[in-house]
Amino acid sequence: MSDKNSKVVVVGSGLMGTGIAHAFASQGFSTLLVDTNEQALAKAVDSIHGILDGGVKLGKVSEAEAATAKACLTSSTSVESSPQDASLLIETVSENLAIKQAVVTAAESVLSADAIIATNTSALSVTEIASVMDRPNRVIGMHFFNPVHKMKLVELVLGLATDEATIGATQQWCEAIKKTSILVNESPGLTTSRMSAMLGNEAMWMLQEGTASAEDIDTALRMGFNHPMGPLELGDLTGWDTRLSVLKYLHSTLGEKFRPCPLIIKMVAAGRYGRKTGHGVYQYDEQGKRIAGSGLKGSLL
Repeated sequence: MSDKNSKVVVVGSGLMGTGIAHAFASQGFSTLLVDTNEQALAKAVDSIHGILDGGVKLGKVSEAEAATAKACLTSSTSVESSPQDASLLIETVSENLAIKQAVVTAAESVLSADAIIATNTSALSVTEIASVMDRPNRVIGMHFFNPVHKMKLVELVLGLATDEATIGATQQWCEAIKKTSILVNESPGLTTSRMSAMLGNEAMWMLQEGTASAEDIDTALRMGFNHPMGPLELGDLTGWDTRLSVLKYLHSTLGEKFRPCPLIIKMVAAGRYGRKTGHGVYQYDEQGKRIAGSGLKGSLL
């Protein structure tokens, strides 16, 4: 259960794993961040420290609270090093079924029988991920949103075997880290990923067709619908490689309305994934700040 003595493991130190580990450590939970890539792991820990230091500068976090959170965070390159008494493990590895199944299988071999094993998948089947486990009833989707330290929602995704005890305990975990949770029956793309994928894909079709520039498409959503970020900005933040993977999956399961825009395919083939590569729809400097006037103008094919 989610008392302050509970231990949490986060597997995957990418953008989402970093944010999720910060969410738990900042609330005083002993948090182990795991990644086989030592360089990525060190970068993630530095990033979490940076978020905490930024909170101190803004007056949102005291120096003592930041120090406590940093002390709560540890790292490892092996899932097998997870503490056996951890109450919750969340995997945030790449959107690949075989990789996720390997992680949850390894986790089940280490953790106690009543530990919750959660997946942050944005599109894959929780039921399929859990199918390789002896106790699939304790597997649930915990779909966080980026940036985790600012976004308040968590989609709790129910697989076929997810039981009531797992649901209740996971809802308590969300409350403990000050997040609002909703329950979603498993379906391709859940609720938000499905809507976001369609919005981002349509925005790219509009850009490709020359309907408007990238800046104006994003401005339309921010100013016309009060979205905090435009769909093309969000795609650059999430990564167009990830977006393409999700769209391909939704296209195969839900049909033609999710067919990926050719411009997304072209950008991914060119390595223009977004912020993480310094170039997507927009260009970014070494600090990850968007370069003014760098957005694509449209009519590109």
